[in-house]
Amino acid sequence: MTENRERSSEPALANSSPNSRRGGFTLIELLVVIAIVAILMALLLPAVQMAREAARRTQCKNNLAQIGLALQNYHLAHEVLPPGSLNQSGPIRNQPQGYHHGWYIHLLPHLDERPAFHRIDPDVGIYDAGHAEVRSHLVRPLVCPSDTPALYSSRTDDVSAALCNYAGVHHPVEAPIDTTNHGVLFLNSRVRFADVHDGISQTMFVGEFLHSAQDLGWASGTKATLRNGGVPINAMPGTGRYYNDPDPADDEARAEYIAAHATFDERLDEPTLSDSALWVGGFESRHEGGGHFSLGDGSVRFASENIDVDIYRNLLDRADGVVVGEF
Repeated sequence: MTENRERSSEPALANSSPNSRRGGFTLIELLVVIAIVAILMALLLPAVQMAREAARRTQCKNNLAQIGLALQNYHLAHEVLPPGSLNQSGPIRNQPQGYHHGWYIHLLPHLDERPAFHRIDPDVGIYDAGHAEVRSHLVRPLVCPSDTPALYSSRTDDVSAALCNYAGVHHPVEAPIDTTNHGVLFLNSRVRFADVHDGISQTMFVGEFLHSAQDLGWASGTKATLRNGGVPINAMPGTGRYYNDPDPADDEARAEYIAAHATFDERLDEPTLSDSALWVGGFESRHEGGGHFSLGDGSVRFASENIDVDIYRNLLDRADGVVVGEF
């Protein structure tokens, strides 16, 4: 019996040997695991960010498609495009003074925003105190998800407003918003598809821009909802930089970028207006390499910030007689 007890204890002794049991990770093993996790995160994070931006870019494109469809439906119902801005006289000053009912107001029923449309009083200007609530109403399809999270203006004059990221084309070059502009949405405009001599599939109607905290909001027919081709896509006026260009500290990348844009930069319209309130500005986006535009036929195209200046302005002019084709 003693012999049996000795034999039965042998497996227990074997199982409890130091070589068969581990007390946990050693410090070196833990550091190796942490390093592997850090490497994987470094590899995956850019991919995740790219996937998120791709989703935001797709949503932005869908927003413009919805706006383009709303313009199509408005024209179908009224046989004319909405006026870019309504006012007794021009040019439009980018200040909260005047009637300034903008083109988005007319599109509200076609953007599933009929309740907001019925809160607009056509007998008073858009900056009237009675419009404060509707001016601050956020119209989601008018906001690009890639832009900064600020969705409302932060003005000091009590003219609060919800902002937007898509502007109608009022003119191919820098000029005040007035009745003589060559775009499709401008002061007191009544443009029909038949008036777009270059063809609605060859003419840009709406494009992306980056809103400012000082903008007058989506309901205002000012530079808050109208833009032109006076500067390149994604250009920052007065700085010589683009919104998405390389870090200025990277001399080599910066030199290559400047060289790529030299043709356009030589043709820029420098703002010369003595009254800064008349200056409008161009189209911009947070998307790398360019921005989205809705053409008159409702299609949405991504235009490169390297686009030739003449082609770009041909696309913004409704009746210059030049058919661009592919771009």
